[in-house]
Amino acid sequence: MCALSLALTGLSLLLLVQTRSHPDVRIFDYWAIDSLVAIGFSTVGAVIAPRLSSKNPIGWLFCAVGLSFGMIHFTAEYTIYALLAAPGTLPGGEAAAWIFSLTWVPTLGLTVFLILLFPDGRLPSRRWRWLVWLSVFLIVVGTISQVFAPRLVLEIGGIYSPLGVEGLPNVWKLIQTLLFTLMFVSAASLVVRWVRASGVERLQLKWFAYSTTLGISGIILTYTISETTGLVWLGWVGYVVLLAGFIGIPTSMGIAILRYRLYDIDLIINRTLVYGALTAILALVYFGSVTALQYLFSLLTGQGNTLAIVASTLAIAALFNPFRRRIQSFIDRRFYRRKYDAAMILEAFGTRLREQTDLEKLCEDLAEVVDETMQPSHISLWLKSPSSPKRSESTSSTQS
Repeated sequence: MCALSLALTGLSLLLLVQTRSHPDVRIFDYWAIDSLVAIGFSTVGAVIAPRLSSKNPIGWLFCAVGLSFGMIHFTAEYTIYALLAAPGTLPGGEAAAWIFSLTWVPTLGLTVFLILLFPDGRLPSRRWRWLVWLSVFLIVVGTISQVFAPRLVLEIGGIYSPLGVEGLPNVWKLIQTLLFTLMFVSAASLVVRWVRASGVERLQLKWFAYSTTLGISGIILTYTISETTGLVWLGWVGYVVLLAGFIGIPTSMGIAILRYRLYDIDLIINRTLVYGALTAILALVYFGSVTALQYLFSLLTGQGNTLAIVASTLAIAALFNPFRRRIQSFIDRRFYRRKYDAAMILEAFGTRLREQTDLEKLCEDLAEVVDETMQPSHISLWLKSPSSPKRSESTSSTQS
């Protein structure tokens, strides 16, 4: 399944290159997202499926989702090239259009299953079985309805479904709305898991939440803020973030399932918050200072001056480290208070350690630090006698 998905994606990109040689033909809008999702999910599925038990279907769901996105992309590119870009050069253009018109239904349904079973391959509880059966029902009914739906397959060039029956009700919007609703409901199951989870499972959910938040942020930047403000460059930045989020979703889910470097998620979230806020603040400072200095120079000299750009760039370089330290301190105090307090306690203990010479006082300080940072139920400290030269001078142990 992974090999087939990668092969379809490669052929899709080849057809895309051929289609771009016809500037009068509109290309498929979602080619980048579909390619990344197909490659990401199928590859992760091929990695995790052999490592899970036969009763855990989540690896196969990854492969199926990747293959379905690869099929959507390939049939779309094939239809556009065979029927619009170079009519008559490739056979089966209408068949590809027909496959494209119905593939999106099982794709959305498989995504519902994948979210519902993440991360352990089991439902959160028996109460969620109704969602499984409703999803199966919508997949079957939606696929059959799309086989004979009398509608445009692609909204470019007027391509209609070859098996469309005139007079049948066109319910694709209703099916699409219901499947997206089920996706949001399945996402609510992750919230239920989060409330009940602790330890490893909570870290697994953090990985998924991080990549999903990244993708949603990219969507908001690309299609909301950029279009509202009219800033084209912000739209490109948002699209890059969007693509990073879409490739990050299968990657983060694979890391969560395999538990590879699972505890790094807190560091990644911390760095994202710090450098994301730092980038936004520096961008505002840069453009604000450039605008203000350009206005000032125009008042003094009657024309703009490149000195404003140079001065703003030097100011940003000088403010980078101070801003980063302040933002890092704020993030640590606001979102990682327990770790921040522990770090401050250890730093203060290190300062006292360099100046303390009283062994009894040092033992008391050490016990106090361990109690405040690790909060064990019991602390015991043993000091090894210096009479044994082969062993270390002192050892310590905590029991909780």
